[in-house]
Amino acid sequence: MKPLSRLIGRWPRVRGRPATMLRRILAAALFLAAAMLAMRPAAAQSVPESPVIVSARDIAAGSVLRPADVRVVRLPDSMRPAGTLSAVESVDGRLLAGAARAGEPITDARLVGAAAGPTGPGVPRSSIVPVRLADAGVATLLHPGARVDVVTAPADGGRELLAEMATVVTVIAPDTEPSHGASRKDGSLVLLELPSDRATQVAAVSLERPVTVTLR
Repeated sequence: MKPLSRLIGRWPRVRGRPATMLRRILAAALFLAAAMLAMRPAAAQSVPESPVIVSARDIAAGSVLRPADVRVVRLPDSMRPAGTLSAVESVDGRLLAGAARAGEPITDARLVGAAAGPTGPGVPRSSIVPVRLADAGVATLLHPGARVDVVTAPADGGRELLAEMATVVTVIAPDTEPSHGASRKDGSLVLLELPSDRATQVAAVSLERPVTVTLR
């Protein structure tokens, strides 16, 4: 076997000594290897992924989510927003506090109300009622998920409590809600979640008398 020094001595002499040429070839090989690793897909690099619930379509604020409204996708853990949910059952029956675009991750901060529970005789149902507050400034203090009491002032004075522990679903500013001509009044429209019987009473009273809320 010929000594290594003789093999190196026979290496083509291109712009320098054989050792310099060998270093250049090794550097080029390492560069190509690094480039190939950088271009490998995420799955090949074993990037951790987790299931995430996203909206299957554009969904309006105040909608009650059902399994058909969402789908499960896998996202790299580094791209998952905080508070994302992974099971369809965790959003079923929940209220969406703000509008969501198709493909948008659904987080716990976007949902109002408990997850869907048992239904049937004796189980209270909830409804969403729109209320325009007598004092528009109060609406600026509200946010989705806030708990409030709904009150009104009877014609004979005093204060009448219409509902307790209502949940604010969303607040719609006058300049963003649909226009229905001159019938629209000033002030923000507040969507409240209430037991169905209370929601009916609040809706009826709000048509006759001004109502407002007190914060819990």
